[in-house]
Amino acid sequence: MSGERTQIKFVIGSRKIAGVSRQLQTVTYGLRDLTDGTAPAIPALTAGQHGYRILSAPSDNLTEICGRFPGFIIGGLQHYQRYYIDMAGGYDDYLGRFSSKTRSTFNRKRRKLAEHFGDSFEIREYRTADELTEFLAQAIPLSRLTYQARLLDAGLPESDAARAQMLALAAADQLRAYLLFAEGKAVSYLYLPIEQGVISYAFLGYDPAIANFSPGTVLQLEALDRLYAEGRYRYFDFTEGEGAHKAMFGTDSVAACSFFLLKPDLSNRVLMAALRGFDGGVAVASKLAERSGLNARLRRMLRG
Repeated sequence: MSGERTQIKFVIGSRKIAGVSRQLQTVTYGLRDLTDGTAPAIPALTAGQHGYRILSAPSDNLTEICGRFPGFIIGGLQHYQRYYIDMAGGYDDYLGRFSSKTRSTFNRKRRKLAEHFGDSFEIREYRTADELTEFLAQAIPLSRLTYQARLLDAGLPESDAARAQMLALAAADQLRAYLLFAEGKAVSYLYLPIEQGVISYAFLGYDPAIANFSPGTVLQLEALDRLYAEGRYRYFDFTEGEGAHKAMFGTDSVAACSFFLLKPDLSNRVLMAALRGFDGGVAVASKLAERSGLNARLRRMLRG
């Protein structure tokens, strides 16, 4: 939980069109909260805070949570499945959950990458603070190239505070990080903090120039193989939000939602009304584009 400046974003597809800053208290439900039926404490707001950002709350509890803050304005509501891997058993058991066709596809993706890049294809793991320093030196320049950083503001964090937190996790043996190298340079990264036996899918990215070689899929599978081999983890948590990658690799999911709860002053009312109107307009436009066959073309334009 934290109180920080947060952008309330106006988004089309995955591209941010605009953002309005608010001082919000962030409350995040962990995977164990969702699987065990527990909940994090929601602290009182301090002077100057505009409200809450609630992340990955159980969808069944939405009414109860909002009822604790009568008059507050809800906005930016997103419902999704929160995917995770139940890591009981071993890696072979995990792969056995997939169809023979999917397993064959996984093998073909790795072979394609290995055959194209030959001996220069390599995956490295980083655990200690010294190793993490090396990881960041390679991964941060790569992160700046990625779709996640360019369009979602979701690249690897680069602030001094974020670096210090990462190094502290490494010193406590509470993270795993991976880089996939091809032709001597890093082309994909995966950063995974660990807490109470739960591995969190925090940051994944890859060089868009080699997207057709599926580097994210190859790196994900290699990381899972190594993590299963350690025999110390209960879950691999894909965290909030949906995506084809998460749905494919997850073994289980739980219905969750994220939203804002803002104090009922005039500026917040105007902001949330504008966000509702914008999101509603985007939803209508998206349906029309889907019917007319323009959706794929628009997605390519927004990512370009």
